[in-house]
Amino acid sequence: MSLFSLWPTRIGRLVPGFFGSAGLLVLWGGLLAAPAAAQTSGEPAATIGMTNTLSFTEDTVRVEVGETVRWKNDSVIVHTVTADEEEATMDKSVRLPDGADPFHSGTLEAGETFEYTFETPGRYRYFCVPHEAAMRATVIVEPAGGK
Repeated sequence: MSLFSLWPTRIGRLVPGFFGSAGLLVLWGGLLAAPAAAQTSGEPAATIGMTNTLSFTEDTVRVEVGETVRWKNDSVIVHTVTADEEEATMDKSVRLPDGADPFHSGTLEAGETFEYTFETPGRYRYFCVPHEAAMRATVIVEPAGGK
């Protein structure tokens, strides 16, 4: 009896054609070995809204390393949360601490959220791509226990 006969779903019938029986074992083994998703402690350290008046609701927030900030688009206008020099058209829109990774939410429709957990201390200057000239703000990340 093959492993596929024990998995009577449509996927079980399709996968052998793409991967062969060895491929399914690798696929199945990879699913079993995948790390569990990290769970957050619930609420983010800060929540920042995005408005119809082309602004973030907080110009500056302070968090500690390892804490998460949530942005929520409270407007009817599409916004982004972007700290990536490649997305910026103005030099003053982005500042990242040495060693920090850039981030970009992609387009956030009305009511959508984006979360980012900060792992490198320092000052992060970010902006909204379609409203870059007016919509910029800062997150200051302090070392853990530094508040």
